[in-house]
Amino acid sequence: MAGIKHDTFETIGYDMRLMIATVTALTASAAAADTRNVTADIWVDNWFAMSANGTLVLEDSVPITTERSFNKETTTVSIDLPAVIAIEAKDFKENDTGLEYIGTNRQQMGDGGMIAQFKDAATGETLAVTDAGMKCLVVQFAPLDPSCADQATPVAGEGACGFVATDIPADWTAPDFDDSDWPAATVHSAADVSPKGGYDDVTWDDTAKLVWGASLKQDNTLLCRMTISD
Repeated sequence: MAGIKHDTFETIGYDMRLMIATVTALTASAAAADTRNVTADIWVDNWFAMSANGTLVLEDSVPITTERSFNKETTTVSIDLPAVIAIEAKDFKENDTGLEYIGTNRQQMGDGGMIAQFKDAATGETLAVTDAGMKCLVVQFAPLDPSCADQATPVAGEGACGFVATDIPADWTAPDFDDSDWPAATVHSAADVSPKGGYDDVTWDDTAKLVWGASLKQDNTLLCRMTISD
């Protein structure tokens, strides 16, 4: 093999080993993925959007601007487990005061609430539920003082009607997003949440809990994350 240098053979050998290692890693990764058809039942007062492994898979079909927009949504999606479920949940508010029915005799702070369960579509096995193990970051909190609801002309950002808004991280739905410093979800009772339309359409697993931030009335927009294990 005149004309071919020894270091050329070393380069070819290295490239081959690298290619084999890459193919092996990809094959192992594919084999490790546990792809399941997962049925999700979710009820949120008032609106939500849900992603699985960073991809939007379900959005509330009733606009948040609809008065008393209480309903449940169900979908079945094929996802690789373990999967990170990310849910943006919003309680209705007319503006950043956090109030609803502004200027009427019903002017008030609304209250939120969320419950969800995820089941293997083939077997019915419960894979995950909403509970205190979730992480939920409140990104809109209002009003700062409940007395805002008693004002004749509440103005967002003034006095008792002040609010706290947090920037939403661009990649917060990604599986590798670091939510380690996010607070845990707060579990609330059905008596406190008073779930309405659509809630009773689902037979909820006994372990599924109604969750939200610490305040049902002042925590208006939340970003929540949980994992469905394989």
